Amino acid sequence: MTAAAGGPPLIELAGVTKVFGSGPGAFQALRGVNLSVREGEFVAIMGPSGSGKSTAMNIIGCLDVPSAGSYRFRGVAVERLDRSQRALLRRRHLGFVFQGYNLLARTSAIENVELPLMYRGVSTPERRRLAAQALAMVGLEGWGTHTPAELSGGQQQRVAIARAIVTRPTVLLADEPTGNLDSEMGRGIMDLITGLNRDQGIAVLMVTHEPDMAAYAPRHVRFVDGVIASDGAGDI
Repeated sequence: MTAAAGGPPLIELAGVTKVFGSGPGAFQALRGVNLSVREGEFVAIMGPSGSGKSTAMNIIGCLDVPSAGSYRFRGVAVERLDRSQRALLRRRHLGFVFQGYNLLARTSAIENVELPLMYRGVSTPERRRLAAQALAMVGLEGWGTHTPAELSGGQQQRVAIARAIVTRPTVLLADEPTGNLDSEMGRGIMDLITGLNRDQGIAVLMVTHEPDMAAYAPRHVRFVDGVIASDGAGDI
């Protein structure tokens, strides 16, 4: 199984390999990966450390390029784009959520959320309006003036999600988004991500080691030794 039926793929990896280094010390992180994801899908990416899942996510996120094979985003051959073009695709279509939140410590919540809009050259009043709207979407209306130190871990992750969705991305790439949270906070974040997928139509690709968090996703892709070992519903 490669993707849900109906419509062309949003993301398509075909025969993707990735080799780090050269000569006798070369390491092949991906060994001919084929993966299709359609608009609005929610996919959990699983597998042990060193299985290739993070490498695949970096390629999908335009943070790296394959050594061989093809990566197409809405039909565009991403591996043929130059660095500036990949950065533009990333800014326009991709939102990122990390395990460690990656918030600026001395900057307020609303200013953290505004950052992607600054890179787009959005005016200050419009940035502030859109950032406040994104904070409200993640349940943090009225918390915009608080710094990360004044927020709980779950609230910090909500700020990080607001920052990821403020540009209205096509795809949300989440790397262990509940890894630093207790189970109750983790469920709250997963409810939020599930709602964004359902209500906003944002495709979600989520790396996780936690089966109970992966269970929120209808589709599970498991990497082992640089290849996809299983792909389907319920394969946790």
